[in-house]
Amino acid sequence: MKLRILLLFIFSIVTSCKREPKKDLQEWTFLSNHLQYKEQKGILEVKSGKFSYTFKANQIPFNKIILLNSSMAGYISELNAVDHIVGVSSPEYIYSDKIQSLILAKKIHNVGNEQKYDVEKIISLQPDAIFTNYIASFDNTYQLLKNNGIQVIFLDEYTEQKPLEKTAYLKLFGKLLGKEKEANEKYQEIENQYNALKKLALQAKSKPVVLANEMYGDIWYLPGGNTSVAHYIADANADYVLKNNKEEKALTMSFEEVFSKSNGVRYWINAGNHTSKKEMLTMNSLYEKLGVFNNGNVFTVNGKEKGKANDFFESGVVRSDWVLKDYIKIFHPELLPNDQLIYMKELK
Repeated sequence: MKLRILLLFIFSIVTSCKREPKKDLQEWTFLSNHLQYKEQKGILEVKSGKFSYTFKANQIPFNKIILLNSSMAGYISELNAVDHIVGVSSPEYIYSDKIQSLILAKKIHNVGNEQKYDVEKIISLQPDAIFTNYIASFDNTYQLLKNNGIQVIFLDEYTEQKPLEKTAYLKLFGKLLGKEKEANEKYQEIENQYNALKKLALQAKSKPVVLANEMYGDIWYLPGGNTSVAHYIADANADYVLKNNKEEKALTMSFEEVFSKSNGVRYWINAGNHTSKKEMLTMNSLYEKLGVFNNGNVFTVNGKEKGKANDFFESGVVRSDWVLKDYIKIFHPELLPNDQLIYMKELK
């Protein structure tokens, strides 16, 4: 009887092990609600929003890629994979010195801009893949490229509102470019630093009220309370004027509506790319009615600009830890006395 029980016990263990699913093969890895991937039997499946892709083992890693959005250059630079790039659109908006030097050396080619892509040049470069954000008006162009055997991958990373989830796109680029180890290590480094900074911000003795963005014409596009801007402000231990709002998009408001919320505002961030307060007033004289404008503490995102290129929209897309550090330096300068602003700049 004892032997029979022992055999049944062993059998139950063996069969339960066989039934246990192999998580690394069957479960999706969620980088965000927008982007997931899984590997099974040598095949990589990717879901990016409404788009799905399947890559066989002989298709990746990609050796030659084209970027149609400058923000994606930040991920490639962070992985030291710039040599994989053979083409970019609107090169004047790319900040990276290395990419610009390769453009000058004609190792990276200009393939057009957001109005029109040079399809013939793209095809002649024979890229393994093109990375871009989806624009419906380019559907015919995308289809033409696909008809010529070119893989077009839509990522739309700009839709991500949680800073570290946007950073996590590094992991997908790492898989597709044969840089998985580097990508995982880099993400872990950024995540650790981000969380350490978030913890540091909690040591602040004050929690200032913050206003963001600026007016375009008669409309102030104020970020919703669940946008990346709002998340950064909260993680930097400050109070956003719309902190109780749940929108993941900007709200359109008149100056009067924003003015009514501006009482007690101590900092105004992401105030365009102006060079001075005087210049701001030439754009909109109403700003002078805001207490925060007159009392100082107005910051733009043009701390790292070269011509039309702004690194806030390139490396800043990936380095969420550096962006958070800037906001903490602004709201709680006493916590980072020896640090300088990277992407932000105070207006005089």
